[in-house]
Amino acid sequence: MAPPADLDGLTHADLKSLVLKLLEQVAELQRTVAAQRDEIARLKGGPGRPNIRPSGMEQATEAKPAGSNQRRPRGGTRSKLSIDEERTVKVAAPPRGSRFKGHRSFVVQDLVLRAHVVDFQRERWQTSDGKIVTAPLPASIDGHFGPGLCRFVLAQYHQGQTTVPRLVLLLREFGIFISKRQVVRVLIEGQYSFRSEAREVLRTALKSAAWILAETGSKVAWLDISLIKAGIVGHAPGTL
Repeated sequence: MAPPADLDGLTHADLKSLVLKLLEQVAELQRTVAAQRDEIARLKGGPGRPNIRPSGMEQATEAKPAGSNQRRPRGGTRSKLSIDEERTVKVAAPPRGSRFKGHRSFVVQDLVLRAHVVDFQRERWQTSDGKIVTAPLPASIDGHFGPGLCRFVLAQYHQGQTTVPRLVLLLREFGIFISKRQVVRVLIEGQYSFRSEAREVLRTALKSAAWILAETGSKVAWLDISLIKAGIVGHAPGTL
């Protein structure tokens, strides 16, 4: 870069621009000299410039923004728990002259799986005309197995991939008297809401999609919705 003919004639903005360009050139020359020194040292068989990583002390001295990397206060988990039972654990009789200093809390989370049998005593009344009126069961009761048991069976079968025979053995270990037929009945009966919802999802997909993916067991094919509506089942050329 050739120097200007008259530095005194340059304005403040021109001088500032010139200084910035010179600083950029100096920085580029420094990088070039450092790279050449490394190459010369490598050719001579000596060690190159060490790769020194930042120690992180610079970041440690910087002020951290509020709310970042803050430790959770102790007892945060306990504040979310509701205590169902309190047990007092006593110590052996201390020597005479000891002073009682209260209790020290130690919270333990546990899971209780056991049979819970409810006998609904339904009132029965006879009207003046001889008609018998019996109190109805709660809306959540449908059969001789409660909603909690039904939810457990559905979750273990669909999410836990537990087979029906294993479910029967598991429930019997908990003290539930249930047969394989009754477990299958819990899995099948009363699921009409899920079936209707699945049918509605399928109908909506058939109305909005142009192609659907069908699996026949031996191969997978893309089916044209327009052909299905016309009564002709076809597939795309790209059948897998």
